[in-house]
Amino acid sequence: MTFKFKNVYLNATATVTGPYEKNGPLSKYFDKSFDNLYANEKTFELAETKMLKDSVDILLGKANEKGADVFLSGDLLNQLVPSNLTALSLKIPYFGLYNACATSMEGLLLGSTLIDSGKVKNAICSVSSHNCSAEKQFRYPNEYGGSKPKVATFTATGAASAYISKTPSQIRIESGTVGKVMDLGITDVYNMGAVMAPAAADTLYQHLKDMKRDINYYDLIVTGDLGIFGKQILRDYMKEAYNMDLIKYNDCGIMLYNLNEQPVYAGGSGPVCCPLVSYSVILDRMKKGELEKVLIMSTGALHSPTLVNQKLSIPSICHAISLEVVK
Repeated sequence: MTFKFKNVYLNATATVTGPYEKNGPLSKYFDKSFDNLYANEKTFELAETKMLKDSVDILLGKANEKGADVFLSGDLLNQLVPSNLTALSLKIPYFGLYNACATSMEGLLLGSTLIDSGKVKNAICSVSSHNCSAEKQFRYPNEYGGSKPKVATFTATGAASAYISKTPSQIRIESGTVGKVMDLGITDVYNMGAVMAPAAADTLYQHLKDMKRDINYYDLIVTGDLGIFGKQILRDYMKEAYNMDLIKYNDCGIMLYNLNEQPVYAGGSGPVCCPLVSYSVILDRMKKGELEKVLIMSTGALHSPTLVNQKLSIPSICHAISLEVVK
């Protein structure tokens, strides 16, 4: 299902990161970075909350706004703790979202739909994740020092927020595709690239079909966090299933880190991975005129430790947003 939006614009974005992201290749593009994973707080969960609140504060300053009609936010923690606490401080209507690592584009989709329908004038769309809080919830605490296979991805630490409205800006949210849940029977909690690649392929194919577009319509197509191995799986999948060659394509999880120098396995993951890259270097390239049309596809593994412990497989989903430079 694809929605085409008439007058929805991306007015401002804000990115806040942890130390691994700060030491990566995109450091200069981020608005704020912390030198430690605690972000000067007592726990990792409070650190993630601080980063999310900071991203919203920075966003409102850049947008020259005091608030918005609605706040849409999600994260990986049980009961959306960082998002809930940030919403508490904002005191505006709030939608708590969960689509795992696909939440960022889900938020933009829902926010754009509300604006396009005339129900609201503007919206703040946010996500966050934290390597240490996510790992102990979904797998094992990092403090245990357990080894991981090379196909594993590294949950990004940080928060990202976007301010969208009907007020014209340089970047327009042109359309968005709502993904479907996919499941190819994979049970490996470390091989998330393989889990999510089929969902990315299905959403990409559906978007192009709905919009009657060739794959070369876009100057760049990016996925959220498939990593090295998931990226290749997606390329193979698109070729075999749809006879499409993914040429102008990259993955945010690969772009976020120096893979040869940082201990991040197959690349980055987490809800914040996709927007940290999309809202920084990709938007910068669009504003400079290097890219005109970009399709951003956030990919999410709908992983439940309970179901995995019951020997069930991991479903996945992918949502897509098309951004275009306003001429």
